[in-house]
Amino acid sequence: MSSKLTVLVHGTGFAGQGHAQAFRDAGADIVGIVGRTPDVVEKVAKDMAIPYFGTDWQLALETCQPDIVSIATPGGAHVEPITQAIQFGCHVFCDKPLTASGDTSQALYELAEAKQVKTAFAASFRYMPQIMHAKALVASGRIGEPLEVECISHFNLDRHIPFGWSHTIENGGGRLNNNFTHLLSIVTSVIGDNILALQGEVRNDMPQAPVVNGVHNFTQRRNFIPKDINDPSLEWRDCDVEWSYTVLMKIESRLPAKQPVSVLFKHGGLVPRFNEDHIVFHGSKGSIYIKGHYGSGPLYLWDDNKEWQEIDLPDSIRSALPDIDDDTQRSWTHLATQLVKDLSGETVESYQGFKEGAEYQKIIDLIRQNDRWIELNSSH
Repeated sequence: MSSKLTVLVHGTGFAGQGHAQAFRDAGADIVGIVGRTPDVVEKVAKDMAIPYFGTDWQLALETCQPDIVSIATPGGAHVEPITQAIQFGCHVFCDKPLTASGDTSQALYELAEAKQVKTAFAASFRYMPQIMHAKALVASGRIGEPLEVECISHFNLDRHIPFGWSHTIENGGGRLNNNFTHLLSIVTSVIGDNILALQGEVRNDMPQAPVVNGVHNFTQRRNFIPKDINDPSLEWRDCDVEWSYTVLMKIESRLPAKQPVSVLFKHGGLVPRFNEDHIVFHGSKGSIYIKGHYGSGPLYLWDDNKEWQEIDLPDSIRSALPDIDDDTQRSWTHLATQLVKDLSGETVESYQGFKEGAEYQKIIDLIRQNDRWIELNSSH
């Protein structure tokens, strides 16, 4: 009999296939996959040589008896299958967002704690190599006392991408759920986990989207944009999520510091960038600048030399990560490996679970309330 841990995957799109590959790379056995559409789940299962496939999640749990479930559907569809899996005694690997609300996310965290199952929350770009490099540089004191962080990104998404889960709060859409979660995970990994205060505002720049059939893979949705956006026969649906956000935070530094670290998250989902998206960590003795919205690199250091100098990635970080070129897949695989090793009794670095997933979702709920403004009247 195989001693490998077994995994059942929920979701057949980009994330579902990516999670399956991540757990295979981590040394686990993918025993089944579940999706909504019979012909799609059958094709994915056959393409990936997964022995069991179906559309009934409860039946799949009973049939496959997995050690781990991997949840790779949109956030609005997470509550029921995760609840069933935890009740079944499975450990859970879940993509972000954990759910579509802070309350339901907290309930899942409490259930997992009560049932004593392990959880992994895949806001996993904290495992980008240059982010790990920045964490090591900050920890070693290269920039002194951390003071300020700046995360700036502009995605220039097409305003006519077809209506789908990403357009509604109920289904787990919005840029906070699908961009901010990664950035918050990145910043806390480098600076510290204790979030002290926040304020923020959001903006919906896409009040409606066209309805188009046939979109299955989220990453291919641009290919389905209608050729004639003014076609009077097109159906349109209302969107209720944010496409842009600005968030300010105070985070307690992991290193001794006189005051909290000030953090700015600025994201425009539908507007073009002029210069590079970037992440910057400023300290009392220097600064770290990383190109790319999720820190893809390269990384530059400003120190006593009073100029920006590109710093090579240390071999120790390169060798600690899977040898995978794709950033998303490498990050999923690294987190899946931590979970598999942990369940196998090995000592691993700490990784995020449902505790952080619930905390992030409650923060997103607060930001969306958008009630931090001080209104000025004409007398001021």
